[in-house]
Amino acid sequence: MAPSRVAAGHGHTSIVTMPPVAGRACAPRAFPIRPVWVPVPTLARRVHPRRTPLVGDLMSPFRTSVPAAPPALIRAQENAVVEMVRIAPVADELAVRFADAGYRLYLVGGSVRDALLGRAGTDLDFTTDARPDAVLALVTDWADAVWTIGIEFGTVGATHRGDTLEITTFRADAYDRVGRNPIIAFGDTIEADLVRRDFSVNAMAIDLHSAAHERRFVDPYGGLAALAAGVLDTPATPEESFADDPLRMLRAARFVAQLGLTPAPRVVAAMTAMAGEITRITRERVQAELSKLILGAHPRRALELMVDTGLAEHVLPEVPAMRLAIDEHMQHKDVYTHSLVVLEQAIAHETDGPDLVLRLAALLHDIGKPDTRRKEAGGRVSFHHHEVVGAKMTRRRLRELRYSTSVIDDVAQLVFLHLRFHGYGKGEWTDSAVRRYVADAGPLLDRLHKLVRSDCTTRNRRRAAMLQRSYDTLEERIAVLREQEELDAIRPDLDGNAIMELLGIAPGPFVGKAYRHMLAIRMQRGPLGAAEAAAELRRWAAENGIQAC
Repeated sequence: MAPSRVAAGHGHTSIVTMPPVAGRACAPRAFPIRPVWVPVPTLARRVHPRRTPLVGDLMSPFRTSVPAAPPALIRAQENAVVEMVRIAPVADELAVRFADAGYRLYLVGGSVRDALLGRAGTDLDFTTDARPDAVLALVTDWADAVWTIGIEFGTVGATHRGDTLEITTFRADAYDRVGRNPIIAFGDTIEADLVRRDFSVNAMAIDLHSAAHERRFVDPYGGLAALAAGVLDTPATPEESFADDPLRMLRAARFVAQLGLTPAPRVVAAMTAMAGEITRITRERVQAELSKLILGAHPRRALELMVDTGLAEHVLPEVPAMRLAIDEHMQHKDVYTHSLVVLEQAIAHETDGPDLVLRLAALLHDIGKPDTRRKEAGGRVSFHHHEVVGAKMTRRRLRELRYSTSVIDDVAQLVFLHLRFHGYGKGEWTDSAVRRYVADAGPLLDRLHKLVRSDCTTRNRRRAAMLQRSYDTLEERIAVLREQEELDAIRPDLDGNAIMELLGIAPGPFVGKAYRHMLAIRMQRGPLGAAEAAAELRRWAAENGIQAC
């Protein structure tokens, strides 16, 4: 069957047959249901390098329910959607087990949304009227593995033939709205379960009745129409949704980055009014959402949403703070805009998929500028040592967000080194300076290359070309030295054991000092022969009061 286009308007959803679209076909086995291409009007805009307005002349019928349509038309629409998708064997098998036991099973949420968008995935989400103990009994002897870590919240996890499944009993929770602690309550209807979900595009389900002709597409809150229109809205009011779980505000920004959706005006208004509520959420959960956002296809739009609504003030306050600093070249409205451009350019340089460390470094590389801003003669502005200050600020912020030590170290080091190249000029660096650049970057050298190239955002084409040529020559010199020397793992010509043997000393602090001296000599002069290295060590030892053997 040809893919179909979903068009929204005048209070109902219509299904229009379209010819297949090149590049959209996907292997059915990779999806819980066969992917159906839903063209989203905003997708053509979302890759534009300039900022796309987050609030505009949007469709607005997506509120708490879809306006009434004739029952026959609604059923015809549901049949059309179900007919378009083919249920994978794992879902069919599970549905039969539940039906035989007298329960209904629904494919739900992101599994349905992603299939409609043609996004691959083998993690399947289901919901059911069966209580958790009944779910556990139904899957224990069927699944390859079962886990119950979320069973108190109604969720049983399982794997079966390579698919990962989560089956959750209908929920009807209430929240204390102080922390993020739900008062667990199980529901009785799919509609009541869907209304408590975060966004209408995630509040769609397919009733997997064992008889294929009795399957039903369930979409009481306009998720399909919203998906077709590229609109992100909530099933209930956004104020209710965000009060229940403030992390949903950050998740809204994440869906902007990942799916290119545009938040409905009322969602933006609620985010603006309630931004401070995000502080109720643990840093670990905030960091997880932020990382997904940064790794999305279009993080700039998401970051702009966070800044415009005030959410960034509570998550990454250093980013909106950059709006206060005009950069020294007067080429951008502010350092904030420049940093977003650098982020986009860094993404364009990626070769092995999204790189969290590179993207964070691109976004944060200039966060030290507001604190180092100085007015100079002639109206110029300087930011001396902003890379040093910025590296310290980066460590502090990423530590507060509970990033791993390796991510913190790597991002901070890139921020610290991003300005080093500007001392290279037209090639004035000695071989020693080039070696030091490589040694200081270590395994981050490739990322540093990408960051430095991305940091060139001047509108002066001649200057941009000059900077790129200059960096080309630096990379060429690194390649030449790499062929001549073990440049990626520079070590002194004498290791610790050789130093102790030559000087006749026991292990201790003096060995470390000697090692560092020999490393510095290696940087300055390149590889030394064994005799020359030994002579240099003896000379240095004599100057420091050690008599060599």
